Amino acid sequence: MGKRVLIIDDSSTMRKIVSRSLRQAGLDFDEILEAADGQEALDLLKTEKVDLILSDINMPNMDGMEFLRQKREIDAIKDIPVVMITTEGGADIIGEAKELGAAGSVKKPFKPETISDVLGALI
Repeated sequence: MGKRVLIIDDSSTMRKIVSRSLRQAGLDFDEILEAADGQEALDLLKTEKVDLILSDINMPNMDGMEFLRQKREIDAIKDIPVVMITTEGGADIIGEAKELGAAGSVKKPFKPETISDVLGALI
């Protein structure tokens, strides 16, 4: 079975941009799953296995930080690497995300090469 990625973002347009960037970067994912917020992602992860998660920080219902908090408490998914993709470029918010388990971050707007550089070590 090939690699699978989950993109979490409340904007369907941004999910499409991230998906396209993954393909343009030449990253080898067989399937790209999507969720509109952290709660939808947690629900999806109950039945779907993924190798990597790309998550926005600012979302309604459950934001990326709360998603990280809850994810790390669930044995079945706690070790899946998460990369935050966000307009929040401040060191404090990215530092908090990393403390909560994020493996890295990409600041919007981004180029496919940036995605490739950050994700390359994780897949």
